[in-house]
Amino acid sequence: MIRIREGELSVRSLTEEDAPLLAAWLSDPRVLEFYEGRDRPHDLAQVYAHFYRKDSDSVRNIVMYGDRPVGYVQYYEIDEEERELYGYAGTRERIFGMDQFIGETDCWNRGIGTRLVQAVAKYLLSELQADRIVMDPQAWNARALHVYEKCGFVKKKLLPRHEWHEGAYRDCWLIELDGRT
Repeated sequence: MIRIREGELSVRSLTEEDAPLLAAWLSDPRVLEFYEGRDRPHDLAQVYAHFYRKDSDSVRNIVMYGDRPVGYVQYYEIDEEERELYGYAGTRERIFGMDQFIGETDCWNRGIGTRLVQAVAKYLLSELQADRIVMDPQAWNARALHVYEKCGFVKKKLLPRHEWHEGAYRDCWLIELDGRT
């Protein structure tokens, strides 16, 4: 099922047939450097455990460019624990988080990630009536931060030692796109 379409870019629901594709992307050290960590390559069993859990509220999707699957994106309404951590406790706003990666490395540096973030943000704001969208990229990931800032996200709060990546807890930035403005 196609959820989002913007020109050649589309976002469709994740299917069981996508598991080998995710395993290939998440065993590539170039991808793992930025998503999950090079010390955590995924085989099929790990892909099923991580991406096909029935108890998850995440909406999981494959990113298509033309007819080619090129990446992954998920979005979810943030829970109370994240609201507290991020400084949104007590608000009644609809706040969504999103995570994504381009798994086909020959598609890097072609603007596809920017188009993806813009398209998903537009969908969350207009179709799901999100008030805000948040992400928490690692502070060292300048390339991702540049893309997100280009898409209108702003740094709101440094999250020290927030995410385990390649053998250490790494600082992350809470970034936000305020859809109320």
